[in-house]
Amino acid sequence: MAKTEIDKLDWVVKLILTFFFDPIVQGINRILRGNVIIGLLWIITFGIFGIGWLIDIITMILNKDITFLA
Repeated sequence: MAKTEIDKLDWVVKLILTFFFDPIVQGINRILRGNVIIGLLWIITFGIFGIGWLIDIITMILNKDITFLA
């Protein structure tokens, strides 16, 4: 998996960005990682209607990295 500029940010900064702006930030991050369709779907559906947002928050707290559909 390629490291993006978002991946290089501090964990706390990524957690705050994910909490407030998950559909945009993590959608772009997924596009930069090579998952264009998933990234666009993430942005258009606002983090898969909130369920993906919640999963991203949980995985950020437990793993300190987004692993779900990344």
